[in-house]
Amino acid sequence: MQSVTPLTDGEFVQFQRFIHDAAGILLSDAKKPLVSGRLAKRLHQLQFASYGSYLQLIASGAAPEERQLAIDLLTTNETYFFREARHFEHLRSVLKARASGAPPFRVWSAACSTGEEPYSIAMVLADMLPAQGWEVLASDISARVLATARLAHYPMARAAHVPQDYLRRFCLKGIDVEEGTMLVSRALRECVEFAQINLNAARLPQVGRFDAIFLRNVLIYFDMETRRRVLQRVLECLRSGGHLYIGHAETLHDMGLALRSVAPAVYRKE
Repeated sequence: MQSVTPLTDGEFVQFQRFIHDAAGILLSDAKKPLVSGRLAKRLHQLQFASYGSYLQLIASGAAPEERQLAIDLLTTNETYFFREARHFEHLRSVLKARASGAPPFRVWSAACSTGEEPYSIAMVLADMLPAQGWEVLASDISARVLATARLAHYPMARAAHVPQDYLRRFCLKGIDVEEGTMLVSRALRECVEFAQINLNAARLPQVGRFDAIFLRNVLIYFDMETRRRVLQRVLECLRSGGHLYIGHAETLHDMGLALRSVAPAVYRKE
């Protein structure tokens, strides 16, 4: 196997610029080993001797599929079912207060990763609303994680926080060769729509308006100006009175947005 020249500081700076321009993600200098490790296997597969050669390929525009793969490899995706449980408790309280006969309740999981978040949302909605009374859109910049999300097949360890009643109603436990895994039921899978969306694009696709948007644990990867632009685009899709959920490690302080804090990491659009 051809050896790969170690990632230089100059090449790392170019990768930082690449992922910032492509996805708005700010890679700190401490992420150099992460970039090197995540791309090394791909360079071996392509028989490239240096990271600079790979940079030329993805920056040239001649290989859009490879460019997308590089974005996939450099995007952090860490999640599990019912992460930050208080957000789902808040969502339940919002649903309880809805008037009967209201139009379908629409939720957007705007950085859905491998799908645990939108399926968690769907379980809550299916539990509390009639079958035709809700919709979930799940999106991510990464085609790789979206493929996993559509399969909806997970290690059972990811389901540690799923209520037992929901496990029985909405999930299938693997047996024999699939032991130790779970599959989200077909009925629930068919109610979640997936789409590849780059939140850092100059214009978002026409996705309609939502009653709730989950934008959790993604803003932390953006610089302040990118964060502001992403929020402005996303909030255009949130109905007045709708709720925005962000990660508990994130803040909207001094952003000047038409939002009111109603719970930890939960905001209501004025």
